[in-house]
Amino acid sequence: MTLEAILAYLHILAILTMVVFISSEAALCRVEWLNAAAVERLARVDMVYGIAAIAVLATGIARTWWGMKGTAWYWTNPLLHVKLGLFVIVGVLSIFPTLTYFRWRKAVRATGTLPAEAEIRKTRKLVMIQAHLIALIPLVAVFLARGFGAKG
Repeated sequence: MTLEAILAYLHILAILTMVVFISSEAALCRVEWLNAAAVERLARVDMVYGIAAIAVLATGIARTWWGMKGTAWYWTNPLLHVKLGLFVIVGVLSIFPTLTYFRWRKAVRATGTLPAEAEIRKTRKLVMIQAHLIALIPLVAVFLARGFGAKG
């Protein structure tokens, strides 16, 4: 029982961290606010976001293995696969902004050149899509936690 509570806490903490940092990316990645310091900050914020995403995945898997319901209950439920599918989509979408921030940082450090407005807008749009998809995952999670989709 204590392990279940600790795993749930760590999972929620990782989720909240992920949400805070994707929100920070969305706030920083704006044409009107982007300067050299913001480019540096975006790269650091994105790194923490990535670490938090890994923690979400690790704690989620830990909950399926060591939680009270067990792997047989979780892994046979299609809603878990929907959650994981959404998570993978978010992860794939996050690759472009991550690579973009590194490229922007390299350009700022080398020449002081900031990215074009169109590129900033395109990157922010991908960040916003991620943020909105992340918001759907808890919807699936509450139905999963209440046994929807469970066999037997």
